[in-house]
Amino acid sequence: MSKALDGVRILDFTHVQSGPTCTQLLAWFGADVIKVERAGAGDITREQLRDIPDVDSLYFTMLNHNKRSVTIDTKNPEGKQVLEALIQKCDVLVENFAPGALDRMGFTWERIQELNPRMIVASVKGFGPGPYEDCKVYENVAQCAGGAASTTGFDDGPPVVTGAQIGDSGTGLHLALGIVTALFQRTQTGRGQRVLAAMQDGVLNLCRVKLRDQQRLERNGTMKEYPQYPNGTFGEAVPRAGNASGGGQPGWILKCKGWETDPNAYIYFITQAPVWAKICNVIGKEEWATHPDYATPAARLPHLKDIFAEIERWTMTKTKFEAMQILNKYDIPCGPILSMKEIAEEPSLRKTGTIVEVDHPTRGKYLTVGNPIKLSDSPTEVKRSPLLGEHTDEVMAELGYSPEQISALRTAGAI
Repeated sequence: MSKALDGVRILDFTHVQSGPTCTQLLAWFGADVIKVERAGAGDITREQLRDIPDVDSLYFTMLNHNKRSVTIDTKNPEGKQVLEALIQKCDVLVENFAPGALDRMGFTWERIQELNPRMIVASVKGFGPGPYEDCKVYENVAQCAGGAASTTGFDDGPPVVTGAQIGDSGTGLHLALGIVTALFQRTQTGRGQRVLAAMQDGVLNLCRVKLRDQQRLERNGTMKEYPQYPNGTFGEAVPRAGNASGGGQPGWILKCKGWETDPNAYIYFITQAPVWAKICNVIGKEEWATHPDYATPAARLPHLKDIFAEIERWTMTKTKFEAMQILNKYDIPCGPILSMKEIAEEPSLRKTGTIVEVDHPTRGKYLTVGNPIKLSDSPTEVKRSPLLGEHTDEVMAELGYSPEQISALRTAGAI
């Protein structure tokens, strides 16, 4: 069966996480992704957080599946010629260098357009145009600058960054969509274009409900679904809301049986209005279904802390999975707090390819995250990440270089 992006060739100048997330997703959909690395070193994540000495780290392998690796010294004049040949043969160049790095290599947008007018140049940057556009950005910086940290955590504590990599991987996902969109537009115009995904912008896009709340707060001075209501105080900016859902359906994380020794013996519970009467019956508070202080969503808002405390008295008598089984019978929205160990061992995630086991020639078998997006006509086969420079000769031959020329380039240090 053909792949969705068969025939698309990506020149991958990315490293660490944001860019590799993007290019790996494109590779999963069938694009030929050629990862350009420095000879002898490669992507810095090959050696970061290693669990096995002198073997590519899980950090690298989990972000570079289905790619081919070539080594090119772009400072070498002959290496630069190889790169020019690749630009002429590829559809997309993806990079997440520091600002201005590609220009300093001699590959400005204008030069790339001379070599290949159909080339799409896609970039991850920390910030878009503005006062910080020349600043380097990493995951947690993006979370802070994009509004996530200031709105995460509890009101009596400091800002908190999330374990979800919304700055790096989140921006990579945004960039992948931009690339596919530019490829589609190219079928109409025949022209390439530049695609920019700024990490601050990507994080903000994922925090849009908090920008919504900022405007609501400025208009009304309070937000009734936040835990600060009714007895707390609101300042000028959206506060940290603990485990409140941030939407129209109040929710909170509640203890379950075994919480004293299991840090993940919790469940997320949503008091959705259409099933309120069922919630009351399950927890043994049937009278709340008609009581004027609890019968309507508006009436319940001032009493949410007491309501969740009562529900928690019930959940603490059940394991999180027992509670889930009971609540799902009544369509009551809830979800267990799953640890990474539980997720890694979940059979259904293996069956759908959300988690896959990959065999690597030097590290052996390991678990990794598979393609989160499933296409019925383009199933994803997750292939191992490449060894450093593993495909240099192969790609050079595709560019028309003879074995003798490849050998000469290697002797000259160009590849």
